[in-house]
Amino acid sequence: MSYVQISQNDLFARVRKTVERSNGQNPLRICHLSKYYPPQPGGIETHVRTLATSQAALGAQVDVICVNACDRTGEDSPQTQTVEEFDRDVRVIRLGRMATVARFDMFTEFSRYFKQRGTQYDIAHLHAPNPAMGLHWALSNSSVPLVVTHHSDIVKQRVLKHVINPLLSYVYHRASRVLISNPLYANGSDFLRPYHHRVEVLPFGIDLSIYQQPSDGAIAYAEHLRSTYGSPIWLSVGRLVYYKALCVAIEALKFVPGTLMIVGKGQLAETLKQRAKEAGVSDRVVWKPYLSPEELVGAYHAATALWFPSNARSEAFGLVQVEAMASGCPVINAAIPHSGVTWVSRDRVEGLTVPVNDPQAMAQAARHLLTDPDLRERLSAASRVRAGRFDQDLMAQESLRIYQQVMRATAAEPVLV
Repeated sequence: MSYVQISQNDLFARVRKTVERSNGQNPLRICHLSKYYPPQPGGIETHVRTLATSQAALGAQVDVICVNACDRTGEDSPQTQTVEEFDRDVRVIRLGRMATVARFDMFTEFSRYFKQRGTQYDIAHLHAPNPAMGLHWALSNSSVPLVVTHHSDIVKQRVLKHVINPLLSYVYHRASRVLISNPLYANGSDFLRPYHHRVEVLPFGIDLSIYQQPSDGAIAYAEHLRSTYGSPIWLSVGRLVYYKALCVAIEALKFVPGTLMIVGKGQLAETLKQRAKEAGVSDRVVWKPYLSPEELVGAYHAATALWFPSNARSEAFGLVQVEAMASGCPVINAAIPHSGVTWVSRDRVEGLTVPVNDPQAMAQAARHLLTDPDLRERLSAASRVRAGRFDQDLMAQESLRIYQQVMRATAAEPVLV
């Protein structure tokens, strides 16, 4: 696994030459293969959009091929139509699906939009785990060099992964690079071990400016939250699914004052609401299935800390940690073994880390921030500095450098006749 840390100026200088070469008559042509794309929620979807739009801003020609999860009214639907649209300078091709079986999307138009256009691309970039798109890429028998971002191992689906992993193994064996978001994840991944010589770290990035310089609307929303709920406000942001472990946050609230705001929706919504009722804290939990981007920035600025109790390696990075850190909001996270969560926000450097599935420890960390305001200020300042490591422009430029390396190596390979 390669992980070389260089200065931001050196990275800009090295990649500027690559971008200038690709900005002539033949811009770099990239096709991202994603499961879904915003406005579909999710960390992978958000990352794909950030990377694709940032690459396009550097002069690359970028397509995203994904599945269309919504009907014409914008509602989730098992049967959808193919839609082609633009997001800024990124062409987004949402393939219509016929059905979904065990979370596996079935669609047929991949060849029309990838295989027939395959010669137009310099790089294909698959975001995995994504068995449906991986299967279609494998069937295309494409000669376009492939880069894979391994967002996480398949953790919970123990039976299903025995079906999916052989397919993913075939795809990964053909990939020129396997990218991971942090230097800790590969050491705990049995799946990645055969590809260790191809693994490279590309930390995720976001547009930091919207959190560092909040808009007037974001500031107003932060003031609204403070006046409505008082202090402290504890914030949790993410889908309401098992590995987010929001039940831990709800239990922790029993031992600290204040309000817990949970932003997100998912299959465990009613279960978690019942858990809050049983814990006797339902009157101190605020449920927000959705906040606008501006409101979310305001929530980070109003919060005393982000509670991030995720408890499984399905949580490999945690982009919401970066959003909170850029806002100066310290993070209380959980020590998931071989996950990048505690690499993003480090214990007693930018935030506080507690054992997994330990509500008492999370509550104790929260009380520590309340009783030691100087500690919170130190963590807040350090969080803002650390967030600079996860800038979207750095990520995009480094990705183009990796692509160029792959293209040069592919061009140098002998041709078999």
